[in-house]
Amino acid sequence: MKRLGTGIGWRPEIADVVEAMPGIDWVEVVAENVCPGHLPDSLRRLRERGVTVVPHGVSLGLGGADRPDPARLTALAERAGALGSPLVTEHIAFVRAGGPLTVSPLLEAGHLLPVPRTRDALDVLCENVRIAQDALPVPLAVENIAALISWPGEEMTEGQFLYELADRTGVRLLIDVANLYTNHVNRGEDPAKALAELPLEAIAYVHVAGGFERDGVWHDSHAHPVPRPVLDILTDLASRVRPPGVLLERDENFPAPAELEGELGAIREALREGRARATGTPKPETSEPATRETGTPEPGTPAAPALAPGATGPARERLGLAQAALLSALVAGTPVPEGFDRARLGVQARALAGKRAGIVAKVAPELPGLLGDAYRTEFLAYAHGRPMTGGYRRDALEFAEHLLRSGRLEARVRREVRTWWRERSGPVPYSARPAVRLARGARRVLLGR
Repeated sequence: MKRLGTGIGWRPEIADVVEAMPGIDWVEVVAENVCPGHLPDSLRRLRERGVTVVPHGVSLGLGGADRPDPARLTALAERAGALGSPLVTEHIAFVRAGGPLTVSPLLEAGHLLPVPRTRDALDVLCENVRIAQDALPVPLAVENIAALISWPGEEMTEGQFLYELADRTGVRLLIDVANLYTNHVNRGEDPAKALAELPLEAIAYVHVAGGFERDGVWHDSHAHPVPRPVLDILTDLASRVRPPGVLLERDENFPAPAELEGELGAIREALREGRARATGTPKPETSEPATRETGTPEPGTPAAPALAPGATGPARERLGLAQAALLSALVAGTPVPEGFDRARLGVQARALAGKRAGIVAKVAPELPGLLGDAYRTEFLAYAHGRPMTGGYRRDALEFAEHLLRSGRLEARVRREVRTWWRERSGPVPYSARPAVRLARGARRVLLGR
């Protein structure tokens, strides 16, 4: 595996800062936010300097019950090619549920949700990973995610689940130590135990990020400084194996360049401390998992054979029904499935709605500009019981339409929202010229539209 070194998540808001930052060996970009034919100038300049760029997908949903969407896989492959990337990464998560598999409406989560650590979910995930591996021109690595909720009836720990996934598919792992800390706070899971159970030789690189705690729940915000416990987990990991790369993630509330450089310095120091511990107490870089209570293979056991085509059909149906019921409870207000913590599901539902409001504000910044302080309240009221069934652009348009129908907007704001909605909802841009609007209206009448 290529050694990547120390990197940072490239975001448009800090593009100039990243370019000027010393000691950056590589960057990671959100795959869905770049267009292969129109790469940002900053990314092109970084590539020309020899900085590695890795696309990081967020919408494939490899942990979902459906097989990966070929169009999404093609898009991810195109970005890997355009960026000259040595690998691509995605998440062990589901992001949508329902549809033909469950004969129910297709729902979008708008965020990453955890898969149950069960045999059914593992079988489906392994097949989905193999499908993705076959479609991609470079190796795939998958990331453990942060979770606010736990599935009832889980059969494996996180470390055991990841071990079997890597063992059965050969997929690389992107280990997010901040997510291990999140799961420690929210689900009582021991990060050291997870690290001890991982196939450390499969690690492609490591994520480090910050978050915040509210009412005993840790939120993986990527908008706050990296806390000491996360750095401690990184040190523990570095004492067990030398990770090929480590990357700092920051998605919003970007601090001054000096603060970002300070966080990178703290990451480097955590790695040095881990290597010093390893020197004092030697540990093999390919250490095997410490516990195997739930069927994790012993060293030397051949990898499990791939399931025959179609063999996951029943597992997909069971997983699809379970994921659809959970997502419907989170975004559509349907009853909470049996075995879930109702209070924690409420926290997750509010977090999803808040995330959705934030992304819509970025996709359509005119709307919070027009609504001011009322934007978030209005959007959360709109989102309650109204699941997202398309992308964020469609969500923004439907929110604007909802506002226009509500009758709550004062006259000036209503006119401006209506103009914005017309501008973006038609097949061609809305024109401010009366003659053009009259001609288009006449054409619709003549065509009977």
